[in-house]
Amino acid sequence: MAQAILTHLMFEGDAEEAMNFYVSLFAGSDILHIERYPDGDSKGMVRQARFVLAGREFIAIDSFISHNFTFTPAMSVFVDCESATEFERVYAALTEDGNALMPAENYGFSQRFGWVTDRFGVSWQINLP
Repeated sequence: MAQAILTHLMFEGDAEEAMNFYVSLFAGSDILHIERYPDGDSKGMVRQARFVLAGREFIAIDSFISHNFTFTPAMSVFVDCESATEFERVYAALTEDGNALMPAENYGFSQRFGWVTDRFGVSWQINLP
């Protein structure tokens, strides 16, 4: 069996909403599989899902247990945009109801760069090389 290394995102009830939002932002993206919890308090929540963003596969789950931790900006999804138009569209969408950790600017290492935490708490670095 081939080894696979995937990014795993744990949500607390909004995994499907997050996946739908993410796949709407990037070409070549799709939700591949969703398995739901069949019963109990977690009925209908995402037990495990796989989705692809621009060819890169991710796993997402909904935890029915509340944890004392969430996503951290120390681990982020890095996106190289192909155009200024794409950069502005993606940056605006991810910062809506989110938080700009580094506002979109020219920091000297690329034309434009921004680091954000989206409304789900996932951290993104958006770059225009």
